[in-house]
Amino acid sequence: MAGFSTYAALLPELRDLWGLSNSQAGVVGGSFFAGYIATVSFWTALTDRLDARRVYLAGGLLTAAGSAGFGLAASGFLSAVFFQCVIGAGIAATYMPGLRLLSDRISGPGQSRYIAFYTSFFGIGTALSYAIAGVIAPALGWQAAFFACAAGPVIAGLLVWFFIDKKSVSTTKAFSLGALFPVAAWRKVLANRAAAGYTFGYFAHCLELFGSRAWMVAFLVFSSGLHAGQSFPWAAATMAAVVNLLAVPASIVGNEIALRIGRRRWILIAMAGSGLTGMLVALAAPWHWALVLALITLYSMLVMAESATLTAGLVAAAPGELRGAAMGLYSLIGFGGGLLGPVLFGAALDVAGGAGTPAAWIVAYAAIGAGCLAAPLVGRMNKTSL
Repeated sequence: MAGFSTYAALLPELRDLWGLSNSQAGVVGGSFFAGYIATVSFWTALTDRLDARRVYLAGGLLTAAGSAGFGLAASGFLSAVFFQCVIGAGIAATYMPGLRLLSDRISGPGQSRYIAFYTSFFGIGTALSYAIAGVIAPALGWQAAFFACAAGPVIAGLLVWFFIDKKSVSTTKAFSLGALFPVAAWRKVLANRAAAGYTFGYFAHCLELFGSRAWMVAFLVFSSGLHAGQSFPWAAATMAAVVNLLAVPASIVGNEIALRIGRRRWILIAMAGSGLTGMLVALAAPWHWALVLALITLYSMLVMAESATLTAGLVAAAPGELRGAAMGLYSLIGFGGGLLGPVLFGAALDVAGGAGTPAAWIVAYAAIGAGCLAAPLVGRMNKTSL
């Protein structure tokens, strides 16, 4: 995960260096998810036919190549989009195949706990990615940050290759478009109103989550520039790392709350809360730095609060024979929201007056939070969707 947020941590610097519009900067951020979406079905299907360690190692090497290539050859919009796509494709070959490696080797009551820890480390990896870039770039330059982050996925691939036991798999299965894109099964999933509700809820969640993460450092830089007196005590990338780290437990805690008050009620509360708090964060940009940090931390927690509940709801709602297809569609549609979020945020900034206009940030946060803000209305109109 070391290279996951390198671009997001350096977005303000690279946007200005290459003369990108906010819309173009958002497209570069979203192109990571384009690479992920385009390849995740292939990598996941490949684990049915090959030792998943091979897939994971290939993903680590591909991610490293994307990060190193960005540092070596990225010089503008098109090259940055290309290397971000490569990084996304590489991480697609590690995240779900890594979950497959884990679930194939851990069974019984402890499996869910291991999986919960595994998925939680996505957020921890995101936070550390911000931190690495934030420490290295000011001292050695932005290229060095990408080179350094390339080491992480190589080390991860080697750890998996040498320290996880080999597991034989059947090699008799042939590839088919039906295996990679089970359209007929996906139609059945969407015909299930509850499963469809959780899936499109995840789209709205990922749009807000990854849109806000992609632009968090840029917002903190903007906010810092509005302070005439004492400004933020740490670098923007460091603060983003801390905020993302503090938000990690919110998903687990939110799921516990949902078990007590009901999934549907909690999802609607958390989504409405995150959508409203995002606009409040933007409004608070000129306020004291401590209030800005407190609000953006609360916002990040609310954004994460329904994540595990949505996933648990989908698993419970999907029929057993469609569960695999449902999870695949859930991931594809969710990360489609991840692709759109950074782009929508940047485009909203440009339309509303640019990154130097305080009101534009309110519009941008409202744009990525619109789906979550609409969730209570959608839920009221269709009570069986969640």
